[in-house]
Amino acid sequence: MTTPDPGLERWRLILGAPAEGCTGPLTGDAADRDAALGWLYGRDPDLERRGVRRGGILRSGDRQGGDGPSALTTVDWLDDVHRLFPKETIERLERDAVERYEIHEVVTDPAVLERIEPNPTLLRAVLRTKHLMNPQVLALARRIVEEVVRELMRRMATEVRQAFHGTRSRRPSRMRQARNFDFHGTIRANLAHYRPEEKRVYIEHPRFMSRTRRHLDQWQLILLVDQSGSMVGSVIHSAVTAACLWGLPGLKTHLIAFDTDVVDLTSDVTDPVELLLKVQLGGGTNIARAVDYGAGLIENPRRAIVAVVTDFYEGGDEYRLVAAVRQMVQQGTQVLGLAALDEDATPSYDRDMAQRLADVGAHVGAMTPGQLAAFVAERIGR
Repeated sequence: MTTPDPGLERWRLILGAPAEGCTGPLTGDAADRDAALGWLYGRDPDLERRGVRRGGILRSGDRQGGDGPSALTTVDWLDDVHRLFPKETIERLERDAVERYEIHEVVTDPAVLERIEPNPTLLRAVLRTKHLMNPQVLALARRIVEEVVRELMRRMATEVRQAFHGTRSRRPSRMRQARNFDFHGTIRANLAHYRPEEKRVYIEHPRFMSRTRRHLDQWQLILLVDQSGSMVGSVIHSAVTAACLWGLPGLKTHLIAFDTDVVDLTSDVTDPVELLLKVQLGGGTNIARAVDYGAGLIENPRRAIVAVVTDFYEGGDEYRLVAAVRQMVQQGTQVLGLAALDEDATPSYDRDMAQRLADVGAHVGAMTPGQLAAFVAERIGR
């Protein structure tokens, strides 16, 4: 029995069944990979527009039984992709299944939920489809929310809290940590070791600075989070960020979700899992109403940071929104307009509205949770 040529197998997987005349048919795991990919991507409407006929998708165990279509279920498909593909590919396939093709069974079928491996893609899918779930299914889906949030908390808590470890003083320190490295002091202390012919300073005595904790005046961080469907990643990271910041000395944190209505979720900040399960994604967007609500929470305007996490597509009164932001800035409040608050900080937003808010003094951009924490820590430490 001849061993299949891996190169020809790859070309067959790339080019599809019409290439079999040149590459030969697929067998074994390669055939199973082709079937798994065909089950998912064979439903792409672009194939029909191009006149590509979707043939029957067969599992390897059914190949001798004729050419009728296989009754491949979502559970079967998940079992196959977890057996056949590496982790990174599995996450991509699951993301396409729930986000591109809206195969809701991935997160609403109890048999699937019992065996699926939690990841951020599935968390987003659960939040989008939880309204379709009965109590039994929602209880199973909660496992995905808990495990992914626990991992996010573990990774983000260190990054967020590190920003609050104190400001650097000019006093030298014996604690040799990279974040305390005194670049300018090190150069000054080692100028005697400069070699002109090499244009290099050789470091024999590195300098480090100590960190001190100042007395912190009470500040407020008011997070206003757009819960429209396109902002689901930012909703997740806002909830976890608020939980990480909760209880830090000198900082009072609020978390408010909004669409056309405004919901104050501050009382649930310490339990981000429960908080996320209460979020209702979708609907319209009234940013001005949320900003008005946030402005009403401010106790000391010069000790307040209002972060509006939104795509800036205003469904309410645009002039009211701009006027509210202008008023907060004029009274000394730090206003952030964040088009994304997540690990990638890749924004998609209404640039015209964002520019109008920037023109009246708001800081507009996108941040990771760690960058937001650093911004808050810098303001508090002044």
